[in-house]
Amino acid sequence: MILAYVLGNVWSTRKEESLTGLKFLVVQPVTLMYEESGRPRFEKYGNTLIAADRIGAGETEIVMIASGSSARQSLEDQRSPIDAMVIGIIDKETFQT
Repeated sequence: MILAYVLGNVWSTRKEESLTGLKFLVVQPVTLMYEESGRPRFEKYGNTLIAADRIGAGETEIVMIASGSSARQSLEDQRSPIDAMVIGIIDKETFQT
């Protein structure tokens, strides 16, 4: 699993039949960084991804992403061409330094 920042939505009227009814988000992975003060923060890195979302995540939220075969396991048709799935929305995080 990775943590990612939701940048926005993607709409597709024509798609693989098994993807009908799924919402798609543009997400970017985040990593934990520490400011000089020691305060933790998330920083975006790497390439953006398109992730399927069945739980209702929205823009600016931090989400948990499963990828590969783990992403497909949450679907009825596990042969669907899904590479990334939102599996949780981060409500609060605590860090210990």
